[in-house]
Amino acid sequence: MSVILGIDPGSRITGYGVIHQQGRHLHYVGSGCIKTTEKELPGRLKQIYAGVSEIILQFSPDVFAIEQVFMAKNADSALKLGQARGCAIVAAVNADLPVFEYAARLVKQAVVGTGGADKAQIQHMVQHMLKLPAKPQADAADALGVAICHANTNKTLVALSGVARGSRRGRYR
Repeated sequence: MSVILGIDPGSRITGYGVIHQQGRHLHYVGSGCIKTTEKELPGRLKQIYAGVSEIILQFSPDVFAIEQVFMAKNADSALKLGQARGCAIVAAVNADLPVFEYAARLVKQAVVGTGGADKAQIQHMVQHMLKLPAKPQADAADALGVAICHANTNKTLVALSGVARGSRRGRYR
């Protein structure tokens, strides 16, 4: 049983999604966006850090999952995205949260079943998986997808560790 905070970082809009994992079941807790208003990057980074810190205080997550930087065509955009990610990660580390990172392709595969899914497909599947009354905003849906990806990955690792432990016990009896 854990509360997972998923983050879809962006220098202008950072999505967040919070889910509660109870065994195999996932429950929606909350989601939204941190929309920066500052024109200059340092001010936007400050707002991202403050926003993520506030979300951590509000929802008290057990773990923090964030999307990795992908190399876009525009190197300047990738650098800004990396800095936004860094601010979010520092907020999590300052709150003593374990940090997990997932590639966008893996998140899409965990939610939709294909690594090439578009935003509309992610929104639809997140709505369906979490039984939401409406589609979440695109960045929030992406963040919920990151949280779902972590929950699925964590479930698989726990299951594998149980199998490994069980097989070792059987072998050495």
